[in-house]
Amino acid sequence: MYEERPALLDGAVLWTRTAAPTTEAPRPVLPDGCMDLIWADGHLLVAGPDTRAYVPAETAARYAGIRFAPGDAPAFFGVPAHELRDRRLALGALWGEAEARRLGERIAEAPDPAAALDVLVRRRAACAPPPDPLLRAVAARLAEGRPVAETAEAVGLGARQLHRRSLDAFGYGPKTLARVLRLQRALALVLAGVPYAQAALRAGCADQAHLARETRALAGTTLGAYVASVAASANSDTPEPSGSRTTA
Repeated sequence: MYEERPALLDGAVLWTRTAAPTTEAPRPVLPDGCMDLIWADGHLLVAGPDTRAYVPAETAARYAGIRFAPGDAPAFFGVPAHELRDRRLALGALWGEAEARRLGERIAEAPDPAAALDVLVRRRAACAPPPDPLLRAVAARLAEGRPVAETAEAVGLGARQLHRRSLDAFGYGPKTLARVLRLQRALALVLAGVPYAQAALRAGCADQAHLARETRALAGTTLGAYVASVAASANSDTPEPSGSRTTA
């Protein structure tokens, strides 16, 4: 069963998942511009920003994760986002094996591992540099569908500066982030029952064919197959949205 709620950290989402035996292939995790810290049966993992669909491998019975808002995680982890792009790795690779093991065991010993992870992230975030408000503004404008050039001008950055800072904050340039967020908008509309053609236009695609190409490129599937997979998950015992990042 998958559940999520707002985390204690501003802009973040706390999610939990309990794995259940199933013969169905896990649903791919789609790019969303985010990074996650994941606790999986005592082990702490990091999911970097994706540029393509990721098919998770079920390796634990219980998961808890914090999904950071786009651009917020690099300051927390202490590493530029582009170094983690399309990667899943143990937290020990970033913070040291001893520290990661200590934190993982502390969370495992708590009555509620998800709540313990939530508190841990908020406390450690308070000791890390705060997220860059300028990059938060960039993410917010691109999430609204504003053009990259207009966004750069609004925040007072040149194209090269915006690209460089976006690589550090989001893991990829602003054009890729805009594509990822546009696809998320479109798929949300489709799942809400908006016809494909209308969803494409409302999300900022040129037409339905454009949305279909973006879905194949970024999600690795077709619109129809994606909708069917969501429906199948909703009818199963373990519904799981595209943002969940259970991982090997």
